[in-house]
Amino acid sequence: MGTWRDGRRLGGRWTGGRPVDGRPTGDPGREGPSGGPVLGISAYYHDSAAALVRDGVVLAAAQEERFSRRRHDPSFPERAVAYCLREAGLRPAELSAVAFYEDPALKFRRVMATWLATAPHGFPVFRRAFPQWAGGKRHALDDVRARLRALSGSTEPLPPVVAHRHHASHAASAFLPSPYPSAAVLCVDGVGEWATTTLWHGRGTELLPLAELRFPHSLGLLYSAFTYFCGFKVDSGEYKLMGLAPYGTPRWAPLIRERLIDIKPDGSFRLDLRHFAFPYGLTMTGRAFEELFGGPRRTPEGPLTQREFDLAASVQAVTEEVVARLARTALERTGERRLCLAGGVALNCVANGRLLDDGVCDELWVQPAAGDAGGALGAALAESHARGAPRTHPRHGTDAMAGALLGPGYDAGEIAEFLERAGCAAVRLPERELVARVAAELAEGKVVGWFQGRMEFGPRALGNRSILADPRDPGTQSTLNLKTKFRESFRPFAPAVLAKDAKDWFDLTGESPYMLLTARVAAARRRACGPETAGLTGLDLLRVPRSTIPAVTHVDGSARVQTVTAEHSARFHALLTAFRDRTGCPVLVNTSFNVRGEPIVRTPAEAYTCFMRTHIDLLVLGDFVLNKHDQPKRQEEDNWRADIPTD
Repeated sequence: MGTWRDGRRLGGRWTGGRPVDGRPTGDPGREGPSGGPVLGISAYYHDSAAALVRDGVVLAAAQEERFSRRRHDPSFPERAVAYCLREAGLRPAELSAVAFYEDPALKFRRVMATWLATAPHGFPVFRRAFPQWAGGKRHALDDVRARLRALSGSTEPLPPVVAHRHHASHAASAFLPSPYPSAAVLCVDGVGEWATTTLWHGRGTELLPLAELRFPHSLGLLYSAFTYFCGFKVDSGEYKLMGLAPYGTPRWAPLIRERLIDIKPDGSFRLDLRHFAFPYGLTMTGRAFEELFGGPRRTPEGPLTQREFDLAASVQAVTEEVVARLARTALERTGERRLCLAGGVALNCVANGRLLDDGVCDELWVQPAAGDAGGALGAALAESHARGAPRTHPRHGTDAMAGALLGPGYDAGEIAEFLERAGCAAVRLPERELVARVAAELAEGKVVGWFQGRMEFGPRALGNRSILADPRDPGTQSTLNLKTKFRESFRPFAPAVLAKDAKDWFDLTGESPYMLLTARVAAARRRACGPETAGLTGLDLLRVPRSTIPAVTHVDGSARVQTVTAEHSARFHALLTAFRDRTGCPVLVNTSFNVRGEPIVRTPAEAYTCFMRTHIDLLVLGDFVLNKHDQPKRQEEDNWRADIPTD
């Protein structure tokens, strides 16, 4: 059965946060009111975030990177916390509790145990990282209290700060907002405190831990090792590796299974640590890995070769196999046919799509902020329910994520004030006229910056902070990558499609509101490849149109689909409808409103700057439409792109 650990190691039935090391946390003797507002925080590793929950209802959530403009910002989410409190009209003292997404003391013990176990090889890492732990990370809860005290600006008593286990936060984020009364829950990531993979059974407001796998045996770290070896950044470039996989063949997959990971029938596994450097080194891989795969790692920004294509395809194939086996085990142990996912590996939309395509589960729900940012939300929800809050969904059968539109929004007055202050040329239109004009511009090949309502929570733009384009044009993919996003040419784009029309365009059995499922383009929309394409490999495959919507069809005929309903995104739905009525196509290219290395835009000013710096033709800020040619000449520094780190 592999290396599962019994769920009782997590403390039995999950009923919310636990004090660190069994000691009370927060102000001594102060018990927060049950059912009141709870603030969740993730911080100090990557993708820090804050989330606010009241009576089990998610009110606000945002990543700190959107405020600091530092991608994957790991610092205390001061501005995200301030936003969440402001959105709810609360002071820190009015919170019932603050829930931290992991247990810092337990994580420190794992870090120390790893350093000791790998001595003397791990000394360089110890020397570099120990000051951070000694100076603050170990005492993260004390830092959270101090930061809240500073944010409060008063001597009012603060709420208790409660630590939740990392994977418990992931599990809560996966199940508690899901539309299911009960479900199997699978969480897979790099590592939390010790856990790297956990199985749970969610019922009502409770999560029962069933089993876990522990560091250093980690599917997330295996994938990150290949991300690093192929020249991309760890904890940032994994989605690039997933996008690269269809350009290759999985010729290395048997070697990965034979030499790197021993996979058991139930999905449990062990890594052969002789080929990895992450337990003790400053890198993910070393000489043994290089010898296994025919030479040194690709230099970042260096040319991509067939080796990288095939390595990506190979580790993707192995990942899909492990995820499928884990999912089957979770379903078998719980007797469920519905599955919820979270953890960084849950952002692998190709593996997610396979679970449905292969009939592993009947229904699947993935937390849209599946990575560490979502841990803030999970911790807040777990704490809220532990204090007696019920699970309340807006409508039976729907989730509680409000379409993931949980970030800051800007009303017409705020946008108009910015436009006047910046001297922008804009016209304000009623909605029907606005969507008709934008649909016409898109049909003529224009690229549109689309800024509406509240910002999305999670890594995907879902139609409120998006760049949109016509998917029917074969040149759109290249133009957007190279002239608008300033990123690698191989990167695929996602389609947004009217939910009621999705089945006619994609092999998708249900909805995919959060762009976390990959499906094949429907057979009726595909194009057969002619003999002139025979023998093409690598990036040359980009030249082959494979469907009537080539800009969103990957080289393997797949697409990362977002289905759009009027319930969660009324204006975006109206735009897609207008585009369909004009062109017969209910699909648009939807990519995040940013350039490479930059977080998604949050404010009208950031959207305008991105608009003016790139080949976006039209900007829509709420009710206002801006044409590039009408704008005043902008003095732009020539090296602005050099100031944005590559991702």
